[in-house]
Amino acid sequence: MAVKVLLVDDHLIVINGLKYYFQTQPNVEIVGHALNGEEALRLVEAHRPDVVLMDLRMPDMDGIEATRRITQQYPEVRVVVLTGFADRDAIIPAIRAGAIGYQLKDVDPDILLDTIMAAMSGTQMIHPTVISQWLSWTFEESKASSRFDELTPKEKEVLYHITLGKSNKEIAADLCITEKTVKTHITKIFLKMDVHDRTQAALYALRNRWFK
Repeated sequence: MAVKVLLVDDHLIVINGLKYYFQTQPNVEIVGHALNGEEALRLVEAHRPDVVLMDLRMPDMDGIEATRRITQQYPEVRVVVLTGFADRDAIIPAIRAGAIGYQLKDVDPDILLDTIMAAMSGTQMIHPTVISQWLSWTFEESKASSRFDELTPKEKEVLYHITLGKSNKEIAADLCITEKTVKTHITKIFLKMDVHDRTQAALYALRNRWFK
């Protein structure tokens, strides 16, 4: 029995190219196409595809939100991302939303077909570039977590106030300590974080979501 696939992309040239390729594959049946996430949800309800091939950056509802809703409402439907984006803000949310596969649009069509078939068996296939990025971010997050753990509770307080853009005088007043003590804490913070100034320290803490 052919795998029923729903195509979701806001570019018709991509949709038509995918249709042209999959028409040559007897084990794939294209049941429809959607130009945004909202339309994708309606078509999933109507056609109950086995796999949704999902773009991420689309109007009205993006692919990440659509993936989240599909995997929550229709757990039997597999979502495979097919996008041109390999940045952190695309990859991590898409995987967390429930995508079982992640391929870039430069992928060989036969590998895309393999990804769809793998999804049917519950196996995750991810583009090599995405894997490389993911491993790099995992390493950076681990290193960042280690640096945060090295800070004392008071150093974390001082750093938090630095992220708010406060001066040493303001931090001293807020924490009921002297400016000299604040400077001592900041020196230790810079050393433990391997940064050279307040801006670097603040940006590093914010980028790694150390404080809510």
